[in-house]
Amino acid sequence: MVKCNLSILMGKNRKNVQEVCNETGLARNTVSNLYYDRVARIDYNTIDKLCRMFHCKVGDLFEFTEDIQEA
Repeated sequence: MVKCNLSILMGKNRKNVQEVCNETGLARNTVSNLYYDRVARIDYNTIDKLCRMFHCKVGDLFEFTEDIQEA
């Protein structure tokens, strides 16, 4: 299972959804869905903008965890 850590990055950097939208040009709906980890797919451009904003790597934005219940 892939988990989005945008909410953690936003908290560490004291950013709210609107600030992320303003600084990246991403739609509010896109940022909100990532914040609440409610996405099924994501565009490379979105990943690029978020990584540039937070000066992080893709692995900081997303993590893979094995979900034992799905096995």
